[in-house]
Amino acid sequence: MTASTLPRVCIIGAGPSGITTAKRLKDYGIPFDCYEASDEVGGNWYYKNPNGMSACYQSLHIDTSKWRLAFEDYPVPTEWPDFPHHSQLFEYFKDYVDHFDLRDHIIFNTMVTHAARGEDGLWTIETSTGQTREYDALIVCNGHHWDPSLPDYPGTFDGVLMHSHSYNDPFDPVDMRGKRVVVVGMGNSGLDIASELAQRYLAEKLIVSARRGVWVLPKYLGGVAGDKLKTPAFMPRWLSLALSRRFLRKNLGTMEGYGLPKPDHQPFEAHPSASGEFLGRAGAGDIAFKPAITNLEGGQVRFADGSVEDVDVIVCATGYRISFPFFTDPALLPDAQNRFPLFKRMMQPGVDNLFFMGLAQPMPTLVNFAEQQSKLVAAYLAGKYLPPSSTEMERILKSDEEYFLRPYYDSPRHTIQCEFDPYVRNLKKEIAAGAKRAAAAGHALPVPARAQVPTVDVQEKEEVRSA
Repeated sequence: MTASTLPRVCIIGAGPSGITTAKRLKDYGIPFDCYEASDEVGGNWYYKNPNGMSACYQSLHIDTSKWRLAFEDYPVPTEWPDFPHHSQLFEYFKDYVDHFDLRDHIIFNTMVTHAARGEDGLWTIETSTGQTREYDALIVCNGHHWDPSLPDYPGTFDGVLMHSHSYNDPFDPVDMRGKRVVVVGMGNSGLDIASELAQRYLAEKLIVSARRGVWVLPKYLGGVAGDKLKTPAFMPRWLSLALSRRFLRKNLGTMEGYGLPKPDHQPFEAHPSASGEFLGRAGAGDIAFKPAITNLEGGQVRFADGSVEDVDVIVCATGYRISFPFFTDPALLPDAQNRFPLFKRMMQPGVDNLFFMGLAQPMPTLVNFAEQQSKLVAAYLAGKYLPPSSTEMERILKSDEEYFLRPYYDSPRHTIQCEFDPYVRNLKKEIAAGAKRAAAAGHALPVPARAQVPTVDVQEKEEVRSA
């Protein structure tokens, strides 16, 4: 098939998920445009991204080792440390785009402001530059770590209350020196920021507030990056979990031993929080711990144990909402609890030309998660993969949700949780099964090429890219 007979595709976002999806579509000869609100690729890994959507802070190192995050067809530099700095990842993504000659397919400085699926199934895309375009299929790669979820505490606060999304370093946007700081939350960002500010020459007092204790995993175990240690694929899940928990307790001990609150759940019943520094800071007494905030009282903060502290700054490392601001159709939006079930975490049964990429919280890595998903999407759009019926997709979806979410306690944080390796093994089987279905159907295109291709002046397009 030629590009003129394959469906025309719109990709929203040129972060890691967007660029690896673009690369796969290009491999299949599928025509596409990728819209990026910023002036460069990288998404969340673009520090101080002018689109305002990056959650990077200056000291951020990824918690996934280089052994697990690399794209299959583009190895990371051998000289990288085990846990690279965000600036290294940013360069890696730019190099990836240039290596595979994807840049001309990306329309920079252009935000998709509205995306609507017509009765005929075609997508109408409106952009911040005033353009309207028509596409046969839409692939959403806008990420899920950019729309901060900020707690609504009762009372008023005289100090600074901010989300960790706005945190750049100990001096920007707030000079934390000599301040009494509360960091809310014990996810990865909360641990990083608390560890940084707890140094005695910075915050006068550093408190971590959390509703429950967590298991803080070290980045290294036995001198090896922790995510390189994994149980064999043939091992039953219950046994794998039991052995992992036993290994962790033997090598790490209890959280109480570091002065941390006791978790109310088993290891791996929550998305892991990893830090190479936090446990040492806690054990050294540089960090104090409090339960959840119950009230703001001017220059003071009241906690669930009844205690009150003088506080200057509250940094809320309280996660993010799943958001698609370009959709107005309620059926295309998650519910209030962040629930958004999808077939293989990509497709809504009954909607044959919409895909969500990288919309998961996989262990241990999200960077190359969409790379695996793109294998199904590109094959589908090229007529080489056919999904099961909508009824069967619903059944599989429910089964997958039950499998991947079962180990985790009920929380909006865990609605898109999954494990990378089992997910990929399962995905490969589904792609193979779908290939047989496609062959039986004569490799007919599930999404035909119908969208009208606008006549766009080359100079105009270049102006949009470089604006």
